[in-house]
Amino acid sequence: MSKAGLTLQDIKIRRNGRTLVDVSGHINPGEVLTVMGPSGSGKSTLLAYIIGTLDSGFDAQGRVILNGTDITEHAPERRRVGILFQDELLFPHLSVGENLAFGLRATVKGRANRAKQIDAALDDIGLSGFANRDPETLSGGQKARVALMRMLLSDPKALLLDEPFSRLDTERRGLIRTLVFDQARAKGLPVLLVTHDHADASAANGPVHVLE
Repeated sequence: MSKAGLTLQDIKIRRNGRTLVDVSGHINPGEVLTVMGPSGSGKSTLLAYIIGTLDSGFDAQGRVILNGTDITEHAPERRRVGILFQDELLFPHLSVGENLAFGLRATVKGRANRAKQIDAALDDIGLSGFANRDPETLSGGQKARVALMRMLLSDPKALLLDEPFSRLDTERRGLIRTLVFDQARAKGLPVLLVTHDHADASAANGPVHVLE
């Protein structure tokens, strides 16, 4: 029987003979594994390997297994792994609703059905009626919520967090962090968080792996 969740199997990443990443572990659905380390320690390098965008200049080995399927050789768009970055990366030329529509999978057919899902998604993150808003009119916390929901609408099977809370002020940081973790747990997503902030690791309430 295949094991649900995200497995990092003997992943080792080197550059110029120096080992940057050496990690193994399994993340259960709804669990958060935190990888900590200072800038340049290999945190984002590990995420790039998991989503399939690691630069060819790195020497990497190990397997990425998602819900029992080895996705190591899959193209990035086939991996069903979502990622949130420090920047929200919302499209400035699209409305909030159009940004969310970009995340919807092609299997969601029909304009009315897609609009219904977008409205439900906005309601889910406390932004009802924001579909026609310009992203530039949103606060940092509102942008973060839209970015989270756009990613979740793509129906990922695992979630990677590349320090997405680091640019928020203390109050909004706690709110958005709770929202992200609650959404991931509600959807049963295994989560890998990379951060240098101990408060993030504490809030994740899961195992911690430290990169030297």
